[in-house]
Amino acid sequence: MFLLSVLIMGVSTFAVQSEEHSVAAGSCQFHGRHPKTRFKVEGEPLVLTCPQVLHWESTSAHVNVTWRRNDSAVAVPGEEESRVWVRDGALWIVPASQADSGTYICTVRNASYCDKMSVELRVFEKTDASVPLIFYPQIIPLSASGLLVCPDLSEFIGNRTDVEIQWYKDSVPLDQDNQKFLNVRGTRLLVNNVSMEDAGYYTCAMTYAHKGRQYNITRNIKLRVKKRDEETIPVIISPHQTISASLGSRLTIPCKVFLGAGIHTTTLLWWTANNTFIEDAYHGGRVTEGERQAYSENNENYIEVPLIFDPVRREDLHTDFKCVVRNTMSSQTLRTTVKEAATFSWEIMLAPLSLIVLVLGGIWMHRRYKRRTGKAYGLMELKTGHPDSQSYPSKIKEIK
Repeated sequence: MFLLSVLIMGVSTFAVQSEEHSVAAGSCQFHGRHPKTRFKVEGEPLVLTCPQVLHWESTSAHVNVTWRRNDSAVAVPGEEESRVWVRDGALWIVPASQADSGTYICTVRNASYCDKMSVELRVFEKTDASVPLIFYPQIIPLSASGLLVCPDLSEFIGNRTDVEIQWYKDSVPLDQDNQKFLNVRGTRLLVNNVSMEDAGYYTCAMTYAHKGRQYNITRNIKLRVKKRDEETIPVIISPHQTISASLGSRLTIPCKVFLGAGIHTTTLLWWTANNTFIEDAYHGGRVTEGERQAYSENNENYIEVPLIFDPVRREDLHTDFKCVVRNTMSSQTLRTTVKEAATFSWEIMLAPLSLIVLVLGGIWMHRRYKRRTGKAYGLMELKTGHPDSQSYPSKIKEIK
């Protein structure tokens, strides 16, 4: 029985060793390149963590992590004798240079499984021009107090509590006695009563000692101050109460709402026909609501939803259309009706022509009358031939 147990243990040990050998000799599963590129500055220490390690640590404690550069088959050593080494599964480079830029392969394996993933590293020269390329975005709401955190320092700090960190705002050191900024020596910077002027670039800096040398470690933070979302009372500024349109034509009636500085995401805007939603009143789609639009004019916010007729029919002339807007602050309704536009009429066109003909006829008759009157007067003078033409009518009267 004892010999049988020894034989079984020997076979099991051989099987495990054979499996480990096959995993080691076989190819690992490659998961591609990690989507996040690491940006660092020249002259500072940097640490690259293996993206898969977090998952492996939660499933197995017996893992082996190795690193190598993509253009090299030699694994990075685990001793700190060189400038580049591996510690606790992370790749250390002290200090970094621009020549270190490239692709690095991290391989994680245990007795039965192996996978690897590539990490992209870009090392920039430490200048003011590189700050917009290498920063950590952070957001604090307006008028509130918030914290800025100096990121990616856990490998350099560990469990130490005596680390001194200096904070800068736009390259100007922040004073310890500044009431606007508190705890300017720690990993967290408290900003009181945040205003829009507080937005910009912040820098936190510390020193790291390695082999008797001091290295600076800096992190650039871009603070964005977010305005609080506020609602305002919506005001409908169009359409007009009466819209003219020709029967059979296509018509678009926009409903435009003024929001001022308020947000549009919490404001509802819709149309009704005889107090019924448009999609319920017109199942065939002859009358529909157009696409909602949100835009700004002169730093003021507006929303707009058009009502589209395709085409206009006589029944629309007797329909009560309403534009309705509502948010948590208020609601408003504007009624509009469609009126048939005036059509072309020969009577309307001939009316001014008739007036012109009448005026011209009157002028012609007036001139003709004056011309006949002048001729008759001249004939009377020729017949009398008497110089005293004024006495001629009286003589005629006496004869009669």
